[in-house]
Order: sequence, then C-alpha cells, then structure tokens
Amino acid sequence: MSEPASAPAARPSVLHAIGLYFRPRPLAAFLLGISSGFPLTLLIATMTYWLSKVGIDKKTIGFAVGLTTPYTLKFLWSPLIDRIRLPLLTPLLGQRRAWLLLVQLLLAGAIVKLGFSDPVTDLGAFALWAIIVAFLSATQDIVIDAYRIEILPPEQLPHGTALNQFGYRTGNLLAGAGTVYLATAAGLGWALAYAVTALLVVPGALAALWAGTTAHQGASRDDGMTPADARPLTARLGAWLRTTLIGPFAEFFRRNGWTGASLILLFVLIYKLGDAMGQVMQNPLIVELGFSDIEYIEANKLVGFWALIAGAAAAAPFVNLLGLGRALFVSGVLMMVSNLGFAALAMVGHDPLMLGLSVGIENFTSGLGLTVFVTYLSGLANVAYTATQFALLSSLAAVGRTWLSTPSGYLAEMFGWVGFYVLTTIVALPGLLLLWLLWRRGFTATSAPPADRASSP
Repeated sequence: MSEPASAPAARPSVLHAIGLYFRPRPLAAFLLGISSGFPLTLLIATMTYWLSKVGIDKKTIGFAVGLTTPYTLKFLWSPLIDRIRLPLLTPLLGQRRAWLLLVQLLLAGAIVKLGFSDPVTDLGAFALWAIIVAFLSATQDIVIDAYRIEILPPEQLPHGTALNQFGYRTGNLLAGAGTVYLATAAGLGWALAYAVTALLVVPGALAALWAGTTAHQGASRDDGMTPADARPLTARLGAWLRTTLIGPFAEFFRRNGWTGASLILLFVLIYKLGDAMGQVMQNPLIVELGFSDIEYIEANKLVGFWALIAGAAAAAPFVNLLGLGRALFVSGVLMMVSNLGFAALAMVGHDPLMLGLSVGIENFTSGLGLTVFVTYLSGLANVAYTATQFALLSSLAAVGRTWLSTPSGYLAEMFGWVGFYVLTTIVALPGLLLLWLLWRRGFTATSAPPADRASSP
C-alpha cells in the first residue's frame, strides 16, 4: 500500500509523536473508549462465560452472540443521531454531548435489568434485555465514534485512536475480569456485578463535559425543515429525508466510485472475520478445558489486557513506519496466525502457561490490528456526515463479529477445537486477498478523514 498522499515528507520526532498521546483531546478519547468498550464485553465475553458456567450448551452460546445484532444495523438510525436535535439538551450541551448523556442514562438502567435476569429460568427475558442493551450500546457508539473523530485534529487521529483503544480495552478488562471477579470471587452474584459495571458510563460522560462541543451542532437550518420554509410539509419532509438519510451514503459512493466503494465495504465486512470467530469460542474452550475462575481472570483478562495495550500502543508508530495500507496487511497476517495458538492450546489441554501464551499473542495482534483498522475506518468517514458514515463502516465490521460468526459453536462441535481454530485461520485469507485487490486497483488507504479540520488542543 502506498503512503497517504497528504503525509509530510519528514517524519515527526519521537518526542513530538509521544507528546501527542498526552494532549487533552487524545486523553478525552481514552475516557470515551472506557464507556464504549465495556457493554460489548458484557454481551459477548462475560455473558458467554456466565452462560457456560450455568450449563448453557455451546451451540446456544454461539447463536447468543446474534443478540448483538443492533451493532450491525446501527447505520439505519445513525442519520437521526446526526440530525435530530434534543429539546433542552442540545441547546445546552451541543448535539453530540446531548445524545451521549441521554443514551448513557438509559444504557446504565438496561444493564442493571440484564444483570437481574436469569438465563436459566427465563432465557426469553434475558435475551430481550440483552438486545435492549445492545441497541443502546450501539447508539452510544454512534455518538462516541462521531464525537471522537470530530474532536481530534488530523495530526492526533492515530494517537487519539490508539488511546481510544486503550480506553476500550480498559473497559473490556473492567467489564470482563472485573465483573467475573465481582460475581464469583467477591460473591456479589451476577446481578449486583452487572449493576456495579453499569457505572462505567461515567468516564465517557466526564470526557464529553471536559472536551466541549464540536463543530457539528445538529441539524442545519437549510435542511428543508425550518419554520420559515413556505413549501408544503411533504416537500420539506422529503428534502429533510434526502439530506439526512440519502446524502451521507450518496456522498460515500460518489467520492469512491461504485466499484471502489463496494470493494471497500466488502473488505470492511470480512477483514476481521477469522479473528471474530476465534474470539467468540475462546471462553467456551477455556471452560471446557477445566480452567478455574482465577486462572481465567489472570490469563484471559490480565495477561490479555496488557498484551492488548502493548498492541494498541504499537499501532501509531507501526502506521507511521509502514503506511496505513501495509500496516493493515501485516496486522491482518499476524491476527490470522495468532489463532493457531488456540489450536495448540486445545492439543495441550489444561496448561496455564500455554493459556497465557496463546491469549497474550492473540490479544497483542488483535490490539494492533483493531487500532490500525479503526484508524482506517476513521479516515474513510467524511466529517460532514461523521456519525452516519462511520456507523455504516463499523456496522459492516460488526456483521463479521455477530451474524457471520454465529455458526462458530456448530463448527467447533463439528470439527473439534483444533480443527475449528485451523479453520478460523483459513477464513481470514479472503480479507487479505481483498486488501491486495484494493491496493492493485489504486484504492489506497489514508489515515486522515476526507475533510479539513482546524487544529485544536
């Protein structure tokens, strides 16, 4: 892949690059990441562990991941987040912060209800609250992703994205190891553990209050819905729908061309599929191999967390060294190969050292690859339609994590653990081949969004 066309001829100094991590806006991105990262962990990693512990079979667990479908559909309502102004809150806080604080309040309440649901006696109610949490969490992600992109000037985008991933993984750790510890070792039970974890919405709220408003203040006054517009209501409504719903998608295809846009969207859909399939079945594998709760916390969360931090920290200099396109390819290869570590774990059996090694390698490559990937997605979104276009891209990426990975339980049952993890390695190949095709056709990756932004702290 070639370097971004706008990249400067001289590389920034090491001290300058490190200093960007400590600017106010990237630090705010870290806090936003905590609130963004923890709900999905509750819905996938912690929930699958909970279900495994209470005896739910792994076929059902595999399809339970489908309860996170709202993450794959969030682009459908993201235009409304971009355009609809909330009475009282938007004039007071600005568009992004108003939506964020409202959604976070609802999300915290839904997580409490999910924790107090019993998957053994009433799986239907449990599934309903999981879907509600997923919907509100996906909506929170729409707001946070748009807000993060808008507050970060181009020079700070890779660093802010890396810190956002640090925060995201911190949220993962607290909602994973933290919730499991509270529910089991601390004796609180799953209900109270989920209620305590719901407080992780607070860091994102504090970051939004600290970082301030962005240039995007909500629906513009030329969108066809102004009170002074003399046209009939139906005409004004049609103009609003064209601006709100059609405009962001049309701009993306117009800017990249139909061929380029289609290839980009297909790449986003399948790039992390192999990695996602492997992650869905990690916890059932760990439980089936007989690892204790403490071994799970120490290896799968604590070792994994620091490995993720290291991988995410390496992403910004990695992109600077290789260019975003090559960084995508190399990190994709590393994520693919790392799945073989769990095939080896399945062959060895109950071995805490092998568990820590497999988890460490997988999480390092995942932290590196995900940060590079999110930087790429951020660069594809036009800041005129940040929420909608980023939601479209991240929704497609979530399809691989949800619906395309839901048969993982059946595949693990069919092929056994060793065969399954070898299969996830093979599944990763089409994404790398598509990336190569994008390169050959000249659709190079960039690390800055396609619209200028004024520098900010």
